[in-house]
Amino acid sequence: MTLLLMLEFFEDNGISPGENLGPKMQTLEALIKKRINGVIAILRDIEKSQTKPTVAMMESLFKEAEPKKKPLILEKKTIEKKDEVRFRESRNTNKEI
Repeated sequence: MTLLLMLEFFEDNGISPGENLGPKMQTLEALIKKRINGVIAILRDIEKSQTKPTVAMMESLFKEAEPKKKPLILEKKTIEKKDEVRFRESRNTNKEI
């Protein structure tokens, strides 16, 4: 079964087991390189026409949306010293209890 699958592979791809793969592999390699170059060209076009302008618009929006820095007005908190005494000594020491 495996041998049959291998023979079908060779026949479908136009490859003979006794044939040298040199020219066919070179044409296959050239075809792959062309396709890769096509993909690279498409990606560069997408970057040029979509990605870079979108990034520039987003940056300009964020620059404008940045709040303007205002000086902070802080309330100055002062701690008042109170002469409050929680416990007092009785002043009348001569008084009987």
